[in-house]
Amino acid sequence: MSPSVPRLVVAAPSSGSGKTTVATGLMAAFAARGLAVSPHKVGPDYIDPGYHALATGRVGRNLDAYLCGPDLIGPLFRHGARGCDLAVVEGVMGLFDGAAGEGELASTAQVAKLLRAPVVLVVDASSQSRSVAALVHGFASWDPEVRIGGVILNKVASDRHEELLREALDSAGVPVLGVLRRAAPVDTPSRHLGLVPAAERHADAVEAVAAMGAQVEAGCDLDALLALARGAGRLACDAWEPPAVAPGGRTVVAVAGGPAFTFSYAEHAELLTAAGADVVPFDPLRDEGLPDGTAGLVIGGGFPEVYAAELSANEPLRKAVGDLAVSGAPVAAECAGLLYLCRELDGLPMCGVLDATARMTERLTLGYRDAVAVGDSPLAVAGTRMRAHEFHRTVVEPGAGPAPAWGVRAPERRVEGFVHGGVHASYLHTHWAAEPGVARRFVERCRTS
Repeated sequence: MSPSVPRLVVAAPSSGSGKTTVATGLMAAFAARGLAVSPHKVGPDYIDPGYHALATGRVGRNLDAYLCGPDLIGPLFRHGARGCDLAVVEGVMGLFDGAAGEGELASTAQVAKLLRAPVVLVVDASSQSRSVAALVHGFASWDPEVRIGGVILNKVASDRHEELLREALDSAGVPVLGVLRRAAPVDTPSRHLGLVPAAERHADAVEAVAAMGAQVEAGCDLDALLALARGAGRLACDAWEPPAVAPGGRTVVAVAGGPAFTFSYAEHAELLTAAGADVVPFDPLRDEGLPDGTAGLVIGGGFPEVYAAELSANEPLRKAVGDLAVSGAPVAAECAGLLYLCRELDGLPMCGVLDATARMTERLTLGYRDAVAVGDSPLAVAGTRMRAHEFHRTVVEPGAGPAPAWGVRAPERRVEGFVHGGVHASYLHTHWAAEPGVARRFVERCRTS
């Protein structure tokens, strides 16, 4: 892959401006033209990449400078964009918003600079006319290292409104590359943690992505956007590769998937495979047993609270998970996986691996975390430091016994999660590319447990 793969970063002044619609629509529109489009998302979000995958036919990948560190952004991007004609990167929050108290760290602006990529600013123009020029001028001049290559105006009311906006932006020196009308909303259902994952509403999601693509095709200058992407700077870094380990016997690692467990970074499966695992997905809503030969289990994030009744009703699988854990096999669970391993969730029986109960609450827990492994586990040796992200509306009330998994250093000091036998379960989402030894250690434990 050329280090100069054409690329765009889609950003906005604030959340709710239409980034997801525009970014996903651009991916779909360019893919419909026959381009191989590489989809990326700034930050820890798992949901938007599912829509990106539908738009492009390629796995959606995250670029998170907090979880992985700034030095990995370019290599991870090049890894994901290998063999593509174009990459579209959807930003997070407002352009300059990043990890709280960390300056520009993990912001869309930082990622754009690390990728030497032009930024397309999506502006909600529904309640302004001439003021749009001041807003765009401010964003374009705030950081000289961030190149605002053009603006896409969203929620424009009429031809006259568009005319006023274009006249105002002429003075800002930033070209208008697209105009989307207010009268053409795209249905992207939301609930307590944001958009409904594409895997949960596949037919509707396919229709929504097609509508986004059609809306962007009709309202944006795709030729000008592609020309802008081709003007991105050269990336002087190598593509990330999952580190291979010494040859050894293959071992089966089962990975929970399906509608209830949709949160997983693509690099995790690649790291496990490189470390010697045969990664086999299964669906806890439908499969009554673990894959044949399962020696280890990974249960990532998702929405088990939405599917609690179905998960509880699958008694054969709950027993199989419990039996695997009792055998001492390594089990890694994050957030939704933690809830599934509890005795019960909202009063419904779960796997009973952990002496704990879980329930939904109204309180949202959200933010980056700085964590250190409290003791040895199948994932890490004591003292291993990792950065993480926490995002849930549930609480877990533990019984007695299990040791904590992590000591959280920020924003407050506390312990988090459980280590019990071969089980490592926690609310914290981590990105294993930042610490490849996690996957190697887990696979080795699968071989020897």
